[in-house]
Amino acid sequence: MTRSAAAQTEDGIELDRIRSAYLRRRAPAVSARYAWNNPAHLNAMHERERAMAKLLSGAGITSFAGLRVLDVGCGRGATLRQLLEYGADPERLTGVDLLPENIRGARRLSPHLKTICSSASQLPFSDGSFDLVLQFLLFTSVLSLALREQIAKEISRVLVPGGRFLWFDFAFNNPGNRDVRRVGRSEIHQLFPDFTLRTRRVIVAPPLGRFLGAFSPALYHLAAETRLLCTHYLCLLEKNCS
Repeated sequence: MTRSAAAQTEDGIELDRIRSAYLRRRAPAVSARYAWNNPAHLNAMHERERAMAKLLSGAGITSFAGLRVLDVGCGRGATLRQLLEYGADPERLTGVDLLPENIRGARRLSPHLKTICSSASQLPFSDGSFDLVLQFLLFTSVLSLALREQIAKEISRVLVPGGRFLWFDFAFNNPGNRDVRRVGRSEIHQLFPDFTLRTRRVIVAPPLGRFLGAFSPALYHLAAETRLLCTHYLCLLEKNCS
């Protein structure tokens, strides 16, 4: 169904805000937090990967071989490249991102992978095109509830019945970052009412994680086992077949 002109205008304003917010995140002080040699970032990514492997294997997914996979908000393709280590077929991997510079970077680093510049609110794929969709830190960057709902509808549309959707995003607001807004479990259910949901809390609260990571991975992972100290949801949603 085509959205009204007013709704499309509101979407455009929100998408422009998101573009500006992501450009601000390129500041050196922010980028350094996510550098490959930052101990806190490494600890968090290792924690997320272990939790993801456990969540997927618990759902019977032990390999990505044969799966048609879409990464929504793929950035420069880091997650797509990681999925190759899990057996994914390069020709079955696709990424979309709102920022042209991210897609240029993805194509330079991964010319063998399909990446497209597109808004997640208007995915350029037919119904049921994918077996698995991923989103990492996309939904909390969208402040407009209407746009969140539209993105959720698009993700559901491109998934096959019985397809899975892997979600990783903030469970709590960050008082120091007005460009993001948390998505709680109840809102995830509301966005995806025709899905079953498995979830767990991951990632030690970043200020504490940075402090612990500077001293010892063991201390970080001990804190990670205390789920009350974790600030993100890692969820696996399955689209109902009916």
